[in-house]
Amino acid sequence: MLRRLSGEDRDEYLELVRASAEFLSPWVYLPATPAKFDQYLKGFDGKDAECTLICQRESGAIVGAVSISQIIRDAYQRATVGYNAFIPWVGRGYMSEGFSLVFRFAFLDLGLHRLEADIQPGNEPSLKFAENVGFRREGYSPGFVYINGEWRDHERWAITRDMIE
Repeated sequence: MLRRLSGEDRDEYLELVRASAEFLSPWVYLPATPAKFDQYLKGFDGKDAECTLICQRESGAIVGAVSISQIIRDAYQRATVGYNAFIPWVGRGYMSEGFSLVFRFAFLDLGLHRLEADIQPGNEPSLKFAENVGFRREGYSPGFVYINGEWRDHERWAITRDMIE
């Protein structure tokens, strides 16, 4: 199931971030303290950015997170998507299943036409995941994102609403 990140998720989210730190590094840097979580949550205003959680249906446990940010309206109707799974849920199919809900939310509820994912070339699991859920590789951007004190290259992937209809 899919739901929006909220302040009530702070403790569980922070626990998952701590448990998953080695798995996520060096690709994803998530808030690891209550203050950083609160600041992170404020960035998802529902207008320019959303953060959704993919949760296990039976227990409601958080399996992973998907941010939909840099939402641009008017002629573009697009956004950038970032995603991560958490330990112990990695490799069990929850993220792949959950992304059908993410697409429905982004394309139907938010009215977007296009989602873009920027992925570092060495992040093989993320590249494989993007391809498996339907994104197409559109290009390569050297020095695209400043991460951890360094400009990093990224592959550019995208999916449009018509690709999943």
